[in-house]
Amino acid sequence: MRGVDYYELLGVGSDATPVEIKSAYRTLARTMHPDVGGSDRAFLLLQEAYETLTDPARRASYDSSRRRKAEARAAAQRPRRPGGTRRPGRGFGEDPDYVPRMPRVRLDDLTWWDVVDPQARVQYLPVLGPDARPTMALVGAWSLLLLAGMAVDLNAALMATWLGLLIASGIAIVVLLRRHIGAHREHRMFTAEFGDQRIFGLPDIQHERAQLLTAELCAKYLIRLPGVRVFHGLTSPDSEFEDVHHAVLCGRRLVLVESKSWLPGHYTTDEKGELWRNGHPFRGGVTRLNEGVATFEELLPEVEVRGAVLIYPSRAGDVTTVEQHDDRVVPMTPAQFVKDIGHWLAQDPVTVDRDVFTAVLDQLVD
Repeated sequence: MRGVDYYELLGVGSDATPVEIKSAYRTLARTMHPDVGGSDRAFLLLQEAYETLTDPARRASYDSSRRRKAEARAAAQRPRRPGGTRRPGRGFGEDPDYVPRMPRVRLDDLTWWDVVDPQARVQYLPVLGPDARPTMALVGAWSLLLLAGMAVDLNAALMATWLGLLIASGIAIVVLLRRHIGAHREHRMFTAEFGDQRIFGLPDIQHERAQLLTAELCAKYLIRLPGVRVFHGLTSPDSEFEDVHHAVLCGRRLVLVESKSWLPGHYTTDEKGELWRNGHPFRGGVTRLNEGVATFEELLPEVEVRGAVLIYPSRAGDVTTVEQHDDRVVPMTPAQFVKDIGHWLAQDPVTVDRDVFTAVLDQLVD
């Protein structure tokens, strides 16, 4: 995260050993954990710092990035050229000192906000086990058959028929009840493991503040939908790297998200899905979201998949976009994302499809 030095956060030097880093993390975790009064955001940063500095590859990458930032700050503090003029082009590109902030979203602009009941009971699909109504009807019929046979005198033939029906229906009831018990056990195991958890994975805050902002955006607004599950860092099948920054799943609707820090301007897409900025083809960054949407459409053919490129300004200025509902992947401002994607997901706000959820969870980056 820009502005946060992992070594300073842990209170260790840049040459600290893994043992020293682990000791510092444990000491800080005792006071920064949310269960003892710490903030979720601060503890998340602490975890990210610990995981980064104890992984040799990630630490090497972080140290390299840290050195480059230090060199950039030193270069920015050097005296200007004679006459006080800046170097050519400065002020027209990205500003390394600019920090994008969480956008303001007016709840009055969200048509779906007051329609959704955040306390509504989640409906899990597919339904496990047989329908309860036929089972109860069979139990009732068996009880009536039992009482009828006991209430009258039956000859040997009728007694044999009565006992045969009683035993056959009893066996059917036992089989159905065992299926109900198995389904209840499976549902209980699933909800015990995943029922209370709404967010999975961690955003890559080491390199992109934009990803942290999107994570906060999802946690602040979209989690209002009881069926929403948020994933940070997904990989495509047969890949070991992060191919999608975020994913938001609700029922059988899935939106894949990339968080980008790009120059202010007006962003659109053409009929081929190519990005344009201020009326010209955009060459300032790339997105692989089209491939990501295609991959997840193939992985989950029964799911409706959309893609959203969330754009945060990389310097002072505004980012604007237009509504493009027919495109698979569209650029969006964070406020537009909350408004449009929230409305789209709110069409089925309380459903969790176990199979779809598990398939997406399996793609989470380890």
